[in-house]
Amino acid sequence: MESVLDRFLRYVRIDTQSDPQSTSFPSTARQRDLSCLLVKELLEIGVADAFLDEHGYVYATIPANTDKTNVPVICFCAHVDTSPDVSGANVKPIVHRNWDGSDIVLPEDTTQVLRISELHDLDTQIGNDIVTASGDTLLGADNKAGVAEIMTAAAYLISHDEIKHGDIRILFTPDEEVGRGTEKVDLSILGADFGYTVDGEAVGTMEDETFSADGVSMVIHGVSTHPGYAIGKLENALKIAGEILAALPKDALSPETTEGMEGFIHPVHFEGIQEKVTLDFIIRDFTTPGLHQKEAMLSGIVQDVMTRYPGSRCEITVKEQYRNMKEILDQYPQVVENAMLAIEQAGLTAKRQSIRGGTDGSRLSFMGLPCPNIFAGEHAFHSRLEWVSVQDMEKAVEVIVNLSKVWEEKA
Repeated sequence: MESVLDRFLRYVRIDTQSDPQSTSFPSTARQRDLSCLLVKELLEIGVADAFLDEHGYVYATIPANTDKTNVPVICFCAHVDTSPDVSGANVKPIVHRNWDGSDIVLPEDTTQVLRISELHDLDTQIGNDIVTASGDTLLGADNKAGVAEIMTAAAYLISHDEIKHGDIRILFTPDEEVGRGTEKVDLSILGADFGYTVDGEAVGTMEDETFSADGVSMVIHGVSTHPGYAIGKLENALKIAGEILAALPKDALSPETTEGMEGFIHPVHFEGIQEKVTLDFIIRDFTTPGLHQKEAMLSGIVQDVMTRYPGSRCEITVKEQYRNMKEILDQYPQVVENAMLAIEQAGLTAKRQSIRGGTDGSRLSFMGLPCPNIFAGEHAFHSRLEWVSVQDMEKAVEVIVNLSKVWEEKA
């Protein structure tokens, strides 16, 4: 059977970056290149109903092989797109075999160096095989590690009929990185009772709590006039936007100053001219009230700045992105308990934790598919230092297989 590493190396070479400014769905046509390949490979391993729908979602079923009729239908989900923050084109993966713990200097840009002293969990990987990119792109482990692990587990389950399980659904989504991963998913086609995204970090971890998230978009309309005759008239929208950004807290409430259960206000896009500027933010907190408090703070900053520009105006739009999935998962404790058991059966110490981010599982949970997140081994997301351990990916495959068994055994 093809190894998880072989699949992973093949998938990361396909550029699947999503685009937050695009209005199409998926946001980039190139995501379909990987999705089409996945359908082809699923059909080849014997998953007969695999297909790609018009919106770029891959659906597939590993049929039940148990005599039990009450086994819940479980879904394993991963996303095919990579972050727009760093180039995902022409990825050249490098496998560092039996890594000895020394600095890993990436050849295409020698300023990019993986060091134990700087990267979380890297010190646990001595003796393992580490995969990185070459220094001028991200790797794409987020979330192609999860894609490769689900594909490898599917092939294993298909070829090992002695492992009893209920119906297993597979779902590969586009556009998770731009917050649209579940926008057009059809749960009636999926037909699952519970799900797991395979999109987590350290080996052995299971995440049942995410940020709650909103997007805030501002359109600032200034007063434009000829700069030679602007005295007392010009109100430059670029400068107004700059004042709003400068008024944000300097030592708190930003990604670079927060950790743990702290949320933040984060500007992500700035575009315009002196007459009109668009300014976009993402707001994050682990509670919905905390989210609203941060939005009120931002609105207060805007109101204060705008008082100095009586001829200008600012339009603010708040869009809900996702909510903390723990609100739903606490109602279905067996989903988390079974994941913890499957991890332990793989010989690992199971660790339950929160995500300072979100997954497709956040939205899926509120759509009616309770869906925590299990580890895929991804590290240093959205950066040129992104890495994954082959051994961690192999353990993730084992956990997926174990989960399939656990649900059947407990039915």
